Amino acid sequence: MYLDEKGNPVRDKSINGALSAGIPGLPAALVHLAENYGRLPLSADLTPAIRHAENGFPISKRHHRLLSFRADVLRTSKAAAAIFLRDGEVPSSGVPLKQKDLANTLRQMGELGRAGFYSGNIAKKLVTGVRDAGGIWSLSDLSEYRVVEREPLRGYYRGICITAPPPPSAGGVGLIEMLNILSGYDLNGVDSITRKHLIVEAMRRAYHDRERYLGDSDFVPMPLLRLLSPNYAAGLRASINPNRALPSTYLSEFNVSAPDGENTTHFSVLDREGNRVAATLSINYPFGSGFVPAGTGVLLNDEMDDFATHPGSPNIYGLVGGKANAIAPGKRMLSSMTPIFLEDQYRIGILGTPGGSRIISMVLLAVLDFAEGRTPESWVSVPRFHHQYLPDVIQYEPGGITTNEQAGLTRRGHGLRPIDRQYGDMQAVLWDQTTDNVSAASDPRGEGSAKVK
Repeated sequence: MYLDEKGNPVRDKSINGALSAGIPGLPAALVHLAENYGRLPLSADLTPAIRHAENGFPISKRHHRLLSFRADVLRTSKAAAAIFLRDGEVPSSGVPLKQKDLANTLRQMGELGRAGFYSGNIAKKLVTGVRDAGGIWSLSDLSEYRVVEREPLRGYYRGICITAPPPPSAGGVGLIEMLNILSGYDLNGVDSITRKHLIVEAMRRAYHDRERYLGDSDFVPMPLLRLLSPNYAAGLRASINPNRALPSTYLSEFNVSAPDGENTTHFSVLDREGNRVAATLSINYPFGSGFVPAGTGVLLNDEMDDFATHPGSPNIYGLVGGKANAIAPGKRMLSSMTPIFLEDQYRIGILGTPGGSRIISMVLLAVLDFAEGRTPESWVSVPRFHHQYLPDVIQYEPGGITTNEQAGLTRRGHGLRPIDRQYGDMQAVLWDQTTDNVSAASDPRGEGSAKVK
């Protein structure tokens, strides 16, 4: 699908336009949640979204920045350009964004449930639009889409139970593997350079296993018990030199670079009865595929780029995929989404964040902060750094690594790549069961908000 006549990847095809879009899962998930877990009908749940789509909301500075970044792609889709641009140009911050067709699609979902999106008039418009633009969707692709409930993964770190998503999310496996490795160290008993070095080496090994083993468990066998085993982590820990970085070339034959980007959303929710939700939603790159099928208002994802389009070829986030994540009909692509619950003897935490391939490392740093007994305001504000095995560099946001730490990490053999802006938009909730107090925090880097009622 995404190779030229010589078998080389064509990057644009899996990132931009109709061919890059996978079948949307969010509409089915909303119906499933309303029917199986909700008290309100789906039509009531969708009312606020319909109102915002119909009446509009002001474009924020962040929205404007990302819109400018993807404007050229949006211009190639007539329906997308009509929604998000003004006479082909990026509108200013504060200009209202109205989405009448999307409001109509959501209204049909509220009235008809699954049939309002996956069959009938909307489905026909989706398929016609995609196929006319070079995509390969069919009506049966939509009608056969099903929600799959999977048993979550559980791991333990310093008396904390971590509940995390299983594959095809790589988040749970990666997070628990990193924590298992780090459980053998006293991170408070070493200097900050050594602490960051050890955390980076744990990231390196877990992201390597992501590439090597993980995919959709309905299609490929995976050694999950081994990857989640403390004994396996002990073996990985034994390979870590506390004074020297291990070059990623020792782990792989591939060498790649990583573009930047993110277009994911996260919600953390706790109700008065103790029901919890950690939900991460994604269309992959900013503004997804940049394509909207006419008459639907639905901005399609470019999630096909999360598959391994070719062995050793990185996706837009620089993640290298293996055979386990190869494209196949009906298969779900690997993601980095890491919505989690944290529980110790007295506290329950809920958190997650957008951020592309950096999601797992951001959540790891927040869990380490939770383990120190700190508040949600602290979890979401922790300075961030990241290593994903390939490319073999530590990426870090402004303030993520001090000047002294940069020098120390360089001496230990690490490559460093500063990011010119802060990243992530973590949302966190804490329930202290000793006091019955609930607190929440929204990442100061992002546009979310936190409320306790």
